[in-house]
Amino acid sequence: MTAPGITRRAYRIDGLDCAEEVRALKGSVGQLDGVQALSFDVLRARMVVTFDGAAIDEKAIFAGVRKAGLKAHPWSAEGESRSARTILTALSGVATVVGVLMLAADRPAQVPFALGVAFGTWTVLPKAWNAARALRPDMNLLMTIAVVGALGIGEWFEASTVSFLFSFSLVLEAWSVRRARRAIESLLDLTPAMAHVVGEDAEQDLPADAVEPGTLVRVRPGERVPLDGRIESGASSLDESLLTGESMPVEKQAGDSVVAGSINGDGMLEVRTTHAAGDSTVAHIAKLVEEASERGSESERWVEKFARVYTPVVLALALIALVAPPLLFDVAWDDAFYRALVLLVIACPCALVISTPVAIVSGLTAAARHGVLVKEGRFLEIAGDLTLVAFDKTGTLTQGRPKVVELVALDGHTEEELLSRAAAVEAGSEHPLARAIIDECKRRGLAVPAASEVRAVRGKGVEGRFDGRSFWVGSHRWVEEKGRDSHDTDKHMLELSRHDRSVMLVGNERHVCGLIAVADDVRPEARLIQGELLAEGADCLMLTGDNERTALSIAANIEWKPQLVRAELLPEEKIAIVEKLVAERPPVAMVGDGINDAPALAAADLGIAMGVAGSDTAIETADVALMTSDLTKIPWLMRHSRRTRRIVRQNIIGALALKAVFVLLTFGGVASLWMAIVADMGASLVVVANALRLLWDKR
Repeated sequence: MTAPGITRRAYRIDGLDCAEEVRALKGSVGQLDGVQALSFDVLRARMVVTFDGAAIDEKAIFAGVRKAGLKAHPWSAEGESRSARTILTALSGVATVVGVLMLAADRPAQVPFALGVAFGTWTVLPKAWNAARALRPDMNLLMTIAVVGALGIGEWFEASTVSFLFSFSLVLEAWSVRRARRAIESLLDLTPAMAHVVGEDAEQDLPADAVEPGTLVRVRPGERVPLDGRIESGASSLDESLLTGESMPVEKQAGDSVVAGSINGDGMLEVRTTHAAGDSTVAHIAKLVEEASERGSESERWVEKFARVYTPVVLALALIALVAPPLLFDVAWDDAFYRALVLLVIACPCALVISTPVAIVSGLTAAARHGVLVKEGRFLEIAGDLTLVAFDKTGTLTQGRPKVVELVALDGHTEEELLSRAAAVEAGSEHPLARAIIDECKRRGLAVPAASEVRAVRGKGVEGRFDGRSFWVGSHRWVEEKGRDSHDTDKHMLELSRHDRSVMLVGNERHVCGLIAVADDVRPEARLIQGELLAEGADCLMLTGDNERTALSIAANIEWKPQLVRAELLPEEKIAIVEKLVAERPPVAMVGDGINDAPALAAADLGIAMGVAGSDTAIETADVALMTSDLTKIPWLMRHSRRTRRIVRQNIIGALALKAVFVLLTFGGVASLWMAIVADMGASLVVVANALRLLWDKR
């Protein structure tokens, strides 16, 4: 929760295209009294400020942004018009070409070249001035020094060319970055703008963002579902690939949930909306991807630290290039000065700094398109190094749709009495085994009155009062603790546990009333997951609170060895095992349903919640959320993580190698100013294009 008086607001920052602007904003806005935190999403030109509204107002924040040579708008604003920068760049290019033509005609060309410099540096000079005042050299200041230096030694053509090419590189870089930004926004592009609202008299088309939760909307065959909701009437198959990445249609009927953006098949549906447009699952995912890009990754933080050291080092090299050759090798001072200017151009770290965030956000967005929501860039990086993946059993290795398959009533009770007492105690529970009991009662037409004084005993069961007496439903371990165990109970327990069945015991203060056996089918891909994870370098482990016989039977079914099973675990025991594994062989992932297993997910290096489509709670729980219950998404995520990190490394090494080459060429007297700026511009475009490959990769 936010403390009283503390406000968190987002702003669109014109010209926020590189980490250099981030440094400038941290130096101006971040130092204001009352500002508690800043976060940035360079790819979306977004700055989020957390500040004390009693100590500072928004006017001071806007002034701080202007001090950094930038301009801020509320996030809802349309943002900066790119046409001004583009027009100035075009004018700079025209002036430079005119100057070259005049030189070719043997006429003085200082005027057009001066205009080329003026147009090309128009948006750069304010930023350079602020960087100089703050003694914080950035690319704008370095370029300005290089241009002024070229003019000072009479290199008008070089000065104009560098001004144009630098301005042109900023335009191209902004265009490339917008491509990455649109990848995030495209998550929302396919949700329809209008909804067919069913009224008392007639159907009415309304904007989807004006439809309140609880409204009945009609979805015709072939249309997209406009809002999250639950089907009230009709049945159809829906393509949920926008959310899950799976192209196979999913059969839906009355009572099933649907998500905005899904494509309806050939059936007419009437859907009762459950969320407003801005709170839909898809909107939630897009928001989380945006927030993930703000938090950044370990690679981004390393590059930012490196860039802070890199720029001063190259400045020192430029000073050496200016002083050493004339003193040691009889090189002319003007030649040495020119080489120093080239090194200043090379010092711009923009290609290096932008290489990582574009790759990370592209990786996050590509994962979301495949139905894998990764909450932070660092979690995407961790996934590729997993050494062990621990799985919960119910709803993870099994389908999560258990059914009552056998009842054993004891001490004169009937099956109906056994079911009704268990259902009364379990009526308020969302656990899959509890739902199986309640569903069986409904199938038999039994009433399910809720018990009173219901109390859940963590990891053991539930107890409550029903019909004036105390009843409990729980595990065999709890029965032993209560002292109600018997030879008869053990015999039935052994028989019922043999065939992948979970067994619950029902009893009261005097005796065990009976046993309820519930079966849950194993997921088809559970038999494949161990081999796929081993191929990626990770081992498997089953952690379950179910009885050992059932757990071992499930393990045998999916061809896991008994030593890979830990059964009859209390929640705290499961957490202790995960913490021990994390200490011994990190990084370790824990896979569960995202709600019941929340503590164990939090204890792991990487918590993975699966099958959470439409569930806000589960999406919030884990570090990674799988929209479907497809276990093969986990080895896919490991491969995707390594592919993302490989592209990050390629970008970093490529950018640094190019810089190193030009440093050598400069000291060799080969490189020129315009060559250096073309190389820097080309490097920026190459690293962005390389990062965007993650969005185009269909593997």
